[in-house]
Amino acid sequence: MKIQGRIASSLALLALVAGSSAFASNEPEAVPGEYIVKLKNQYSVQGLNTISLSQRLGAYVKSTIADQNIVVVKRAVVETQDSAVKSLMQNSLVDIAEPNFIYRINKTPNDPELGKLWGLKNFGQADSSNSKGVVGIDVDAERAWDIETGSESVIVAVIDTGVNYNHPDLKENIWTNEAEANGKPGVDDDGNGFVDDVHGMNFVDANKPTPEPLDDHGHGSHCSGTIAARGDDGRGIVGVAWKAKIMGVKFLSAEGSGSLEGAIRAIDYATKMGAKIMSNSWGGGGFSQTLKDAIQRSHEAGALFVAAAGNESNNNDTNPTYPCSYDVPNVLSVAAINNKGGIASFSNYGKKMVHLAAPGVNIYSSVTGNGYDSWSGTSMATPHVSGVAALLAAHEPNLTGVEMKQRLMSTVKPVSAIKNKVKTGGMVNAFFALTNQQAPPDMDDPAMWASKSVSVSSTHPYAKKSNETFELSVDGAKEIAVYFQKFDTERNYDKVTFYDKAGKVVGVMTGAADDSFSPVISGDYVKMVFTSDDSVERYGFDVTKISYR
Repeated sequence: MKIQGRIASSLALLALVAGSSAFASNEPEAVPGEYIVKLKNQYSVQGLNTISLSQRLGAYVKSTIADQNIVVVKRAVVETQDSAVKSLMQNSLVDIAEPNFIYRINKTPNDPELGKLWGLKNFGQADSSNSKGVVGIDVDAERAWDIETGSESVIVAVIDTGVNYNHPDLKENIWTNEAEANGKPGVDDDGNGFVDDVHGMNFVDANKPTPEPLDDHGHGSHCSGTIAARGDDGRGIVGVAWKAKIMGVKFLSAEGSGSLEGAIRAIDYATKMGAKIMSNSWGGGGFSQTLKDAIQRSHEAGALFVAAAGNESNNNDTNPTYPCSYDVPNVLSVAAINNKGGIASFSNYGKKMVHLAAPGVNIYSSVTGNGYDSWSGTSMATPHVSGVAALLAAHEPNLTGVEMKQRLMSTVKPVSAIKNKVKTGGMVNAFFALTNQQAPPDMDDPAMWASKSVSVSSTHPYAKKSNETFELSVDGAKEIAVYFQKFDTERNYDKVTFYDKAGKVVGVMTGAADDSFSPVISGDYVKMVFTSDDSVERYGFDVTKISYR
């Protein structure tokens, strides 16, 4: 097994859709589907049967404020606020009806390096490589924190290189096995088969596990900081979940590798010890039935298994990567995106097998010692999702792993650049997950624009050393994008390069990209230049329309 993590040449480190009024962005924010209803004076809440009152109001009565003659009702969340209020006001019982508005204190933690965490709060700042981001390409943490900041009752197992449980930003959120911590040294006080496992276990030597999950690499600590660095403590960074407990389950060595036996034992330990969420930023090897069975056992225990999609620029639909490609209901596979919303150059993808995306390029987090560093990889994307899951588990503790997976998938924020790269077409969003709302569409997606039909194709199949030029335009357009019904070239070697009217390179497409748009080109003109090398000849491409606005 290898870490799906830091990109470095020296070491190859290794959801049900709820309808929503969210599309009506001009409406004041309110609890989805809930309304405050004051009855007319001649009717008394105390004198009416709740069931009959629900029937007469045509809405489920959630609760009452009896001394004010008020009921709180729930209606279908697909209604707009205006429509629901008008319907309620037409009822003969009703004096006042209004949405159950949300009021906020704008809770923001005082951790001084929050500004470096573009994955949590992207206001367009530059990352560690000086690449400026796009506002809003983040997990929407600030709005989520106004609702939930996490709970110490939620255990997240970081199955990795261990965890630096002495790090100032992590130590308060480290899981402690109280039976062992308060028991006798050298004794299996809780009877779980492991002695002195106070903060977790180490399965690097799978035959001789030790109760020492201290990180000797940095990878597991980096993942842990993104999930649950202590929030609002005036120190360093903040995790997605301010107070979740990190269980250190180490099976990857200081060199970043581990065995199948160690992985199985690690997953089974996390399952036995009650981890609600398992964060897995590692992969490798072929299909393993025994590893799949271990994940199945975690599913049966109600846990969510979050897994990195991998760092090989691979299509997981056609070339499965494990463990993220196992067909087990609780597995949630995560791709990485950059701070502009594009798929990371290294990230694996797949419209069927990779479920959603999360920030994974130049992510700043805790490492060994007392320090911090910026790393990239689907390893860094995975803990963003695990952290959002931890918030969700704190807010709705009765959700199973599969229910959390369904929620996270159904509430992603659509991002046009990745809609054909992952199953949901979007990135994880903490606010929409907590409020159980479907996010509004991405209006920057060319699929939402006007379009005109065109017919442009490369030679099929294209020849070796091809060099074909195509020009397209839409008079008066401010932006355009070319739609490829079919796009099939040899990845990295045969490509289409896009130029704007000034001759500037706007972007490049290569590989397999059926049913997709080109990069957006400013202005009303684009030149496409298709070139190929002298080896593999594939289908090429077909353009059937051009979108514009």
